[in-house]
Amino acid sequence: MHIAILRRVPNFSVSMDVHADGLIHGLKSVRPAWKITEHCPQRPNLSGWLKPLESLSKYTERYWHYPNRLKQIDADILHIIDHSDGYLCDRLRRNQQLNVVTCHDLINLIQPETFRGRAIFPWLSMTLWQQAVQSMKQANHVITVSAHTKQDTVEHLGISPKDITVIHNAVNNGFRPLNPEHNRAVRERYSLANGTFCLLNVGSNNARKNISAILSVIDRLKSQELPVVFWKAGADFDLSQKQFIQTRGLGSVVRYLGKPTEETLVELYNAADCLIAPSLYEGFGFTILEAMACGTPVITANVSAMPEVAGDAALLVDPNDIEVIARAVQDLHTHPEKAKALVRKGLTRVQNFSWENTAEQAAQVYEQVLAQSTNHMSKS
Repeated sequence: MHIAILRRVPNFSVSMDVHADGLIHGLKSVRPAWKITEHCPQRPNLSGWLKPLESLSKYTERYWHYPNRLKQIDADILHIIDHSDGYLCDRLRRNQQLNVVTCHDLINLIQPETFRGRAIFPWLSMTLWQQAVQSMKQANHVITVSAHTKQDTVEHLGISPKDITVIHNAVNNGFRPLNPEHNRAVRERYSLANGTFCLLNVGSNNARKNISAILSVIDRLKSQELPVVFWKAGADFDLSQKQFIQTRGLGSVVRYLGKPTEETLVELYNAADCLIAPSLYEGFGFTILEAMACGTPVITANVSAMPEVAGDAALLVDPNDIEVIARAVQDLHTHPEKAKALVRKGLTRVQNFSWENTAEQAAQVYEQVLAQSTNHMSKS
């Protein structure tokens, strides 16, 4: 069987790259005889007086040239790995090309305010995005990365539950516990004093990530003289958050660590005492698994897909309640035995999330779609 993976432009989104790379690696492992090819839009490379046209060039490449090139792909199944490219479902269906699409979340549809400031042409981008997710109705099958996202897809897009399969994401093997000596060296490298309780958050700074709430938690814990430090990796703090850090005198206990490589990120997870991820909405929650795989306790939100990913291996909190989040941090700091119990549960739970398992389930969907198409053609 030939499976064509239709992925985003490389480095467009870290999580989309992780998903695509993990799925491809898993497919090659569980179906070694299959042909797996990768396809994506080309990056415009304009310079000089043409540089201002680069944004327009991205749109024409993505929505015109790229779909036209896909007509030439002779694959059994074309798998669109990001719902933002859902517009391809309609194009491929018209070309009589069997296609599957993965929906990661519908946050822009459910909470459109989180989309603000994320595009050069926001009205156009939002319109195209809405059309893309609506076009998923034309897919031969839809995969969602969580049961919560499946529920959203049924409720907001009207896609039948029988046409949707839940297949969880996974965690890369590189995320693992490191030895205590290594962790102590990393903490010294970042000038963490002995006894400091280090909280880590990894990812974007979209409003749904609730970073401002974490800063309010740090402010409260600092006022209570808890020896706490907050590390932020990924996207930097925004202007209002930087102003809050300055006015509340949090500069000595809050640190932005940039965008780490996977190797450095593993070190950060291991060196931290806790991952704090009280997001307001997640379609899945990669960082929960990554922290657990590194033996790091997790505090996350009790909403959307996070309880589904965390199970009983994390402290689940109301993401809108600063006092509750602060108490959860205090609980782990005061009761190290509870933190150790979460570590044990996390290391056990994460074993359920491998890219081989994800790929095996995806392969079964491909086989099902192809079989249904073959049966339909034989009856017609």
